[in-house]
Order: sequence, then C-alpha cells, then structure tokens
Amino acid sequence: MSDAPSAAEEIMDGVYSALRAHGYADLTMRDIADECSKSKSLLHYHYDTKEDLLVAFLEYIVSDSEKRIAARADDPPVERLVQFIGWFVFAPDETDREAFHIALLELRTQGPFNERIREELARSDRLLRGTVADILADGIEAGVFREVDIEETAAMIVATLDGARTRQITLADSVREEEDDGYTRTVAEATLRRIVEPLLTEGAELPALDTAIEALRRDPDGGADADADRGADADPDGGADDAE
Repeated sequence: MSDAPSAAEEIMDGVYSALRAHGYADLTMRDIADECSKSKSLLHYHYDTKEDLLVAFLEYIVSDSEKRIAARADDPPVERLVQFIGWFVFAPDETDREAFHIALLELRTQGPFNERIREELARSDRLLRGTVADILADGIEAGVFREVDIEETAAMIVATLDGARTRQITLADSVREEEDDGYTRTVAEATLRRIVEPLLTEGAELPALDTAIEALRRDPDGGADADADRGADADPDGGADDAE
C-alpha cells in the first residue's frame, strides 16, 4: 500500500505552508494552490470559498491532534502532562512556527464573527482542556497525582500556556530581548514548578522538560496541541501545535 499523501492531505499541507508564508489576512486561493502544486480550479472544485477551505483545515488539524493524543493514551500520566506542556514551547528563532502561530491568531480573531470558525476553535479548546483533565484523572487513579479539582486545574494549565504563546508571538522582539530561551519556555518551566510538582505524590518523579521536548521532536505524532502546530513542524501548533 502506498504511503503517498492523498490529494486532501496535500491540500491541507498547502494551507499550512501558505498560512506560514502569507498569514491569514492576505491569504488567497492562488497562494494555497501554489504551495500544494494544485490548480486553483481544483481547489474551487472541492471548496467554494477560502472560508470553506480554512474551516476544513481547522477540522483537519483538530482531528489529527485527536489521533495523536489517543496514540499516547497509555503512556504514564506524568510523562504525558510534561509532554503536553512541552508542546507549547518554541524558541524565538523558530520562525516557521512563529509565523504559523501568528496566522492562527489572526484566524482566531474571526471566531466572534464567524460561527463555523468559532465551532472549530471551541472544539480545539475542549480537546486541550479535556486532554489535561484526562491526564490528571489518570494520574490520580494511578496514585501519582494528589486529589485536585480536575477541571479547574486543566483550565488553568491550558490558559497559562496559551497566554504565554500569544505573548511570545505578539511581542516577539521584546520577548527576545527579555528571554533568551523564549517566554513559552519560561512559563512552561514555571508551570511545572508551581502547578505540576505540588501535584506529585511521594515517590513520583517529574521528567525533565528538555527530555519531553526532545521526544516530541523525534516523534511529532505524539504532539497534543490542536490549535497550534502541524506535525510537520515538530514540529504544532506544527499540528493541532499544532492544534495548541
């Protein structure tokens, strides 16, 4: 059986590349066609408008992230949580990831005005918070996490990491001056130190953040961020990172 990507996958990869290169506001169907080596007429055959294609792209990266998260469901809970946190970390010199996150941030601003985009963003948010909640529940059951308000803690972790990513991409130059390793790393380390470590029961050990990040780089299919990255970036992202 051939491992060659399908036409739909090639188009989605083209959207990903085009968003990195052009951003959301200036993106055209021609840009996407050029990136995936398909004709503009072929894109319009499958998708009537740019909005249809971008909604399909959001659906694709969220679904892709759901599969990647499910693939790691049997891994130890502490390891899964550290890897989830590590997925949000990217260095200031990772310009491709930064460009994609900026494009997604532009796309997210359409949520209040576009119901279809809002529905996919809400699905991504539920996936992120649900992933952390599942990890916490599994960890409590396994005896490696203390009893905690699962939903509240999951919401706090996701909001903290998402906020750090947004700050790094919107204040890129200032953040580079302040944080050599990137603001996302600083916040990820603080999240481990101030939120995750206090959750550990006696005898439970916290894997090193760098170890988790390296594992993600070697195995992009293990990523968890539906909103941010696509697997090609890991890099999601960059998958769903990216989703995020």
